[in-house]
Amino acid sequence: MSREFFATRTLAEALDGFNPALRTPAQTVPLAQALGRVPAHSVLAPAPLPGFARSTVDGYAVRAADTYGASEGLPSYLDVIGAVRMGVAPEVTMAAGTAVEMPTGGVLPAGADAVVMVEYTSVTMPGMVEVLRPVAPGGGIVRADDDAAAGAVLVPAGRPLRAADLGMLAAAGITEVVVHARPQVALLSTGDEVVPPATVTLRPGQVRDAIAPALAGLVLAAGGSPMLCGIVPDDPAALRDALQAALTQADLVVISAGSSVGARDSTAQAVATLGKPGIFCHGLAVKPGKPTLLAECDGVPMIGLPGNPLSALVVFRLLGVPLVWRLAGCATPPPEPSVIASLTRDVPSQTGRRDVVQVRLSGGQATPLFGASALLSVLTRADGYLVVPESATGLDAGAPVSVVLYR
Repeated sequence: MSREFFATRTLAEALDGFNPALRTPAQTVPLAQALGRVPAHSVLAPAPLPGFARSTVDGYAVRAADTYGASEGLPSYLDVIGAVRMGVAPEVTMAAGTAVEMPTGGVLPAGADAVVMVEYTSVTMPGMVEVLRPVAPGGGIVRADDDAAAGAVLVPAGRPLRAADLGMLAAAGITEVVVHARPQVALLSTGDEVVPPATVTLRPGQVRDAIAPALAGLVLAAGGSPMLCGIVPDDPAALRDALQAALTQADLVVISAGSSVGARDSTAQAVATLGKPGIFCHGLAVKPGKPTLLAECDGVPMIGLPGNPLSALVVFRLLGVPLVWRLAGCATPPPEPSVIASLTRDVPSQTGRRDVVQVRLSGGQATPLFGASALLSVLTRADGYLVVPESATGLDAGAPVSVVLYR
């Protein structure tokens, strides 16, 4: 007779309550390797950016007051006293009634406070330009500190670096950044029936390890570094030894299979002996994925996943991926892309449990995909998933639903 799950939690309780203090140490990496990494501290601007006032349009640098009231019927006439060249400081100083030809990105001459677009000018005689529209002070330019003032935060701590962040750092002359090290995530598969993927011929009852490679992909996508630790047989002593070894090398230990509460389950017993504070929960109010174990052993978090591939991957996406980001110092894991679609059929559920339903998308409609939690094909056919919250008894056909997309 199987035992009951103990210390069962909702997904929200697990996400909020299971928050180990461990964070990976800081390391310095070149900018070219920093995409997606999490800064260990905020990076400040060493000087104003862009550092000089410059034009944002092709046109003429002017004193804005000289253009007030200008129109096509009554233009302002200004003397052109020079032209600014890219990458060179202007040698002219603006006076009332003058203009200087400007390229986009050129340095604003002294005395000018705006640039009028070339489309709003006309040249009728050499050395003079007609301004056909007024321009306000600051029009057509960026000031020396519009991008960033000296000492301003260029990129904040705790947020993964994006491509634009790398550009901002490069513009400030910063070529290295201090980031958290990638979390080392140990992946262990268990079960006498599990064999390596390279196994050519399966004996009756054997299955190739499909979960570890898929988990490794999710770890990489979350900025972690997967450590494939192989397959552990159904032997309590061997499992404990393997877990103990993984704890000494990893920032997170993930065990697939062996977490169901049953006669052959030894994961919980092994984890309970590995360090404090121990097991946080063994059982989640989630479908698929109820037999999930969360623990912390002497500061290192552990996740025991169900043995069925679909369940394991669904749970790790919901719990493991955010945890990997947090271990890397990310304050708020980056949100996954989502779309709103219309549900094509009813989706039953029960209150008190969060259901994760795989769906295919077509023409703005979401079609649920159902199948046993042992079938990876349900995931490979899906474009994303929807969530039925704990408070709902299901979703009706035609209802608008938010579908989280797989990338």
